[in-house]
Amino acid sequence: MRPCIAVAGPGQASAREAELARQVGVLLAGREAVVVCGGLGGVMEACAEGVRSAGGTVLGLLPGRDRAAGNPYLSVAVATGLGELRNGVLVNTCDALIAVGGGWGTLSEVALALRAGKTVALLGSWALPEAPSATGGGHGPIEVATPTAAVEAVLPSS
Repeated sequence: MRPCIAVAGPGQASAREAELARQVGVLLAGREAVVVCGGLGGVMEACAEGVRSAGGTVLGLLPGRDRAAGNPYLSVAVATGLGELRNGVLVNTCDALIAVGGGWGTLSEVALALRAGKTVALLGSWALPEAPSATGGGHGPIEVATPTAAVEAVLPSS
């Protein structure tokens, strides 16, 4: 089964956050990962654009009930009707998570992923230097400086 990597970030992204997300998307597609995101704009759209430009697959988990509300780069759009509660679905769907930038929704996804024992890479995101592993045996979030380091953190080379 192909790895499933979530990419989280603000729906209103800065130009830098969007470019980082686009690069992450390209790199994840190159590693044949299925990318899952919230399906809307900002970091989610930029990442989806990167994934699709590299021939990859991106799944958008939308907050509302209208599949057409997703960004135009999604391979598959799922209308959850769950609002922000979709963050739990996103975390349970993925094997690991990359956070690019940060808003409150991003912070909730990071927290849920850590609580679930998933690997989390923070790229220009929340500074959480003292965050413990919620599972007790793993590690906290991994702060990275580049899209390549983010992808390597969640999909280590064999």
